[in-house]
Amino acid sequence: MIFDKTSLNLTIQQQWSPWHERLQGQIVANKSFLPYGANVLLAISGGQDSMALARLLCDLQRIYNWKLHLWHGNHRWRSDSDQVARELEKWAYKEQLYFCSNLPNRLLCSESLARRWRYECLIDQSKQLGCHHIITAHTGSDRAETLLLNIARGSDRHGIASLPTSRKLGYLKNINLVRPLLNFSRRDTAAICQQWKLPIWHDTTNENLSFSRNRIRYHVLPVLEDLHPGANLRISSLSSRLQEENQILLELIPLAIKSLQESNDCHQLLRFELVSLSKCSQRHILYQWILVECHRTIKTAVLERLIWRLPLDQGPGKLDLAGGWFLAWDRKYLRLDNQYKSKD
Repeated sequence: MIFDKTSLNLTIQQQWSPWHERLQGQIVANKSFLPYGANVLLAISGGQDSMALARLLCDLQRIYNWKLHLWHGNHRWRSDSDQVARELEKWAYKEQLYFCSNLPNRLLCSESLARRWRYECLIDQSKQLGCHHIITAHTGSDRAETLLLNIARGSDRHGIASLPTSRKLGYLKNINLVRPLLNFSRRDTAAICQQWKLPIWHDTTNENLSFSRNRIRYHVLPVLEDLHPGANLRISSLSSRLQEENQILLELIPLAIKSLQESNDCHQLLRFELVSLSKCSQRHILYQWILVECHRTIKTAVLERLIWRLPLDQGPGKLDLAGGWFLAWDRKYLRLDNQYKSKD
């Protein structure tokens, strides 16, 4: 651990930097991102990213009058986990910041289980504190790693365009998950910590090359960064643009679906008009139509086979969508139906 007693409570002139300017630009551009007077909960691990974000938020807190709370998840994966939690609490007390932490009541044997536990704790703590914004310190470097991993796994455009800047947290309509550092690289957060001599608690599990993300971090992205400086943030920016395009599709596809329907029967599409479109458009329309009307996702391979069966010279057909739902088509229509509803 690197530790220095330099306080965050410096003058505005000493505090302000291009990094503060960059973060404030996001806040100004999107009033609901971190609104004035918001009650916010920051997930803090003690690593360079979350410590750098804590610094920026503390400095901007004077301007935006946020009520900033810190939460730490102690996974107890390392022998020094309890010590890190205690030292983080001392640091937060010195900076006059609210701090709380949780220990798991079950063994967290995978990163996916640990992530689920963290969000459960963050949601519970947010409800207790009346916080409507949960903040995490994911950087553009994290989003670049995620994009590369998802491409390698064969994800579709929705999977590739992960880690949005902000989103509603699951079914909770009044809690937003916010990621303010997605236009910052890991080099930026390291520089912030160095500039203000912030304490950093290094997590040795981030250096374990048995984790695929760490191999991307240490072996792939550095090569891309050397070849094309700034690659981290450009790859991250690509993810952001894909999210915007996905949003455009979500807004336009319902209009396309409506144009393929007669009267107000939402379970029926005109076959000739549908197959007159490009296969790419058919793919998007059918996927969204089935998802909205049946609450079913259709696998890519099944969707591809369906599209090849829809030209008029292929005749009528039927496809089981599970859960009682099926898609049937004749010469004029495609129709969604549910065998259980038909029996009622």
